[in-house]
Amino acid sequence: MSTETTARVAGRAVARARRRASMKRFFAQFASNRSGLLGLAILIFFALVAILAPLLFPRSALEVTQATGEPFSPPSLEYPLGTDDTGRSVLALVVWGARVSLTVGLAATVIAMVIGTSVGIASGHYRGLFGGTLDRVTDWFLVIPYLPLAIVLATVLGKSTLNIIIVIGVTSWPSTARLIRAQTLAIESRPYLERAKALGGGNVHQMTKHVLPNVMPLVLANTTLAVSLCILAETTLSFLGLSDPLTVSWGSILEEGFASGAISQDAWWVLAPPGLCVVLVVLAFNLVGRATEDILDPRLERA
Repeated sequence: MSTETTARVAGRAVARARRRASMKRFFAQFASNRSGLLGLAILIFFALVAILAPLLFPRSALEVTQATGEPFSPPSLEYPLGTDDTGRSVLALVVWGARVSLTVGLAATVIAMVIGTSVGIASGHYRGLFGGTLDRVTDWFLVIPYLPLAIVLATVLGKSTLNIIIVIGVTSWPSTARLIRAQTLAIESRPYLERAKALGGGNVHQMTKHVLPNVMPLVLANTTLAVSLCILAETTLSFLGLSDPLTVSWGSILEEGFASGAISQDAWWVLAPPGLCVVLVVLAFNLVGRATEDILDPRLERA
């Protein structure tokens, strides 16, 4: 084995050891953060509920034709969270609704993070017309009110879960792009980027090998915070009747309860459980995001 190959293998081993040490340090610090652990526990609970939904309630419990309860029946032993206007168990609706709400929120966040990170790095790295154009496009999306744009896109694309994911994803990336661009500009001024350019490293090499690894902590912290916003967006669009009418989500439960007159019937049990679930999940993601942000950026450490 040549000296160059040996040095390369040794360098990779050192890099892997550093990554393992960093991961251990991250988990140790996260374990000492009470608010972060509370948020993680809430997320694990809702994730298990979503995964085990088919075992907890049969899918037929969502069918109006299979409903056996009385309309707007209050909570009881048979129906712990009562029934809706068609006699379906609200608990079954909330459990199955967790699958759609969490899936849409996570999938839309992935799309938003990929677009935002790519645009942010490219606009910060490239100068001239290309970088300026990306920067102006980001400003354009930031200026346009988010909710009207999402409503227009959802109306144009049609009512489906996939379209809701696409709509939320393509309208939620500008703030991420702005953060990543600022971080990219700071990284571009560091000496090792100048050395990489002097050694002949191309634009793609610089962005993927030097800039991207350094902005990933910011991307990770922003991802956990963005999921909560995407779940709120899904709930809002579903409440406005723009989601797939054949699927059940927390937003669609709220929309159907409001449309069926649950408020006038004093049927609080139809609206309170899905609303509380949205609040808890959003709070949990924010707690985990804040804890992650504190750990990855010690300058933001809070008392």
